Amino acid sequence: MPNQFQYEPIEKFGEGLTTRRPWNNKALAAVELLNGRVAMVGFAAALIGELVSGRGPAGQVLSLLSWYLQL
Repeated sequence: MPNQFQYEPIEKFGEGLTTRRPWNNKALAAVELLNGRVAMVGFAAALIGELVSGRGPAGQVLSLLSWYLQL
């Protein structure tokens, strides 16, 4: 069975950000898509929480923190 993994050579810390090699966009595409979707869900949850509680995001965090500390 041939080796299915293609490893990149080990590089010094930070070298990947300073060389002219292209970024691996295929590996980043799924991560960025997931990150964007989770951000949209979080924003929608903040809006729903504001409608339900009548408090903004900071007020919701403070309410949750005070509730947690009272337990």
